[in-house]
Amino acid sequence: MEKKLGKLENVRFGIGGYNDACIGLLVTISGDGWGVCSDRTTWDAKRIKHTERCKWTEEERNASYSDIVHYISGLLAGAKVKSVDKLNGIPVEATFEKMELKSWRILTEVL
Repeated sequence: MEKKLGKLENVRFGIGGYNDACIGLLVTISGDGWGVCSDRTTWDAKRIKHTERCKWTEEERNASYSDIVHYISGLLAGAKVKSVDKLNGIPVEATFEKMELKSWRILTEVL
């Protein structure tokens, strides 16, 4: 595992993810000579309709919506800001394993 310091370069809430069929938080993180994208999304109800062939239920989708909002609430609290757009520029620590982003966190200790 390798930890790198960087910042939230572009943070937005909206449509993205797989084939732009998801809704949620979309994040670009960058540092000295590196950059990576991350997201916390789920299928958007206006783009993907539930059918009997789906491997998930509407209740599970609704639970994902709730999880995303709770996640965003934690990020806002940790960064001491009131809106997603204010997360841009916030310092983070990113953890990589063989060039794959495993996790990231806001550096609350420097805010």
